Amino acid sequence: MTTTFETQRTALADVVAIPVTPFAEDGRVDQDAHRALLRRLLDGGITTLTPNGNTGEFYALSPEERRLVTELTVDEAGDRAVVLVGVGHDVPTAIASARHARELGAQMVMVHQPVHPYVSQNGWVDYHRAIAEAVPELGVVPYIRNAQLSGERLAELADHCPNVIGVKYAVPDAARFAAFARDAGLDRFVWVAGLAEPYAPSYFSAGATGFTSGLVNVAPSVSLNMIEALRSGDYPGAMKVWEQIRRFEELRAANGSANNVTVVKEALASLGLCRRDVRPPSRHLPEDERAEVAAIAAGWSI
Repeated sequence: MTTTFETQRTALADVVAIPVTPFAEDGRVDQDAHRALLRRLLDGGITTLTPNGNTGEFYALSPEERRLVTELTVDEAGDRAVVLVGVGHDVPTAIASARHARELGAQMVMVHQPVHPYVSQNGWVDYHRAIAEAVPELGVVPYIRNAQLSGERLAELADHCPNVIGVKYAVPDAARFAAFARDAGLDRFVWVAGLAEPYAPSYFSAGATGFTSGLVNVAPSVSLNMIEALRSGDYPGAMKVWEQIRRFEELRAANGSANNVTVVKEALASLGLCRRDVRPPSRHLPEDERAEVAAIAAGWSI
């Protein structure tokens, strides 16, 4: 029997939330706060969760912490959400993480962009193929930030691994995305705008049907308003949401996205939902920006 992954495909064509990982005063993962934030997302109408994404500080977590975050997310999600677990690092580590996700009952894994400085296109295929073949029951979603990668390589990967069903595309170039998606097969994959709400309107116009979000941690309704507008083809409506979130996302994107996670956690801290603590190489915001972030968060309909 051929697996169609319809549930997973539907989950990707949505707001794909990237939850933060809150830390307690002693520096450990704050499990109670983490569960509360997950419940807030679920209660807010979010049905796709990505533990161990970049907004969750994937590269700052230990292997044990990554497993813990996966376990907490799958447990809280239950049958209310589809869980897309972030995996990466070396191939054995990524495979072990993917198999752990499978054992817990997660339905998909997102393969983080390889961080090695030397990545050949064929080597990219080999890396993802090894992971996808290790968990054929799971949907697999490559996270693509490499502008040099061709759509043909993604198609080659999927020829070998039919469980590669979606793509988180995060190259900041809508024209390149449009070409890449068509070279790979526009209807073959679910295309997720991997640069979140700021790029969602332009990427949807070129074929995306979902987008990732870190902002959703703060205001789920704002993200849902945008995807509802995009699904209905109401681009003026989507751009009204874009204007609403513009400054928040500009703060996250400044200086090469240095404060991408920090801004989200600062907003959550201003609402009393978790501590603002982040781990190096992220750092706290200066006082003037803290006040600006708090004012933005307070102005949204939370």
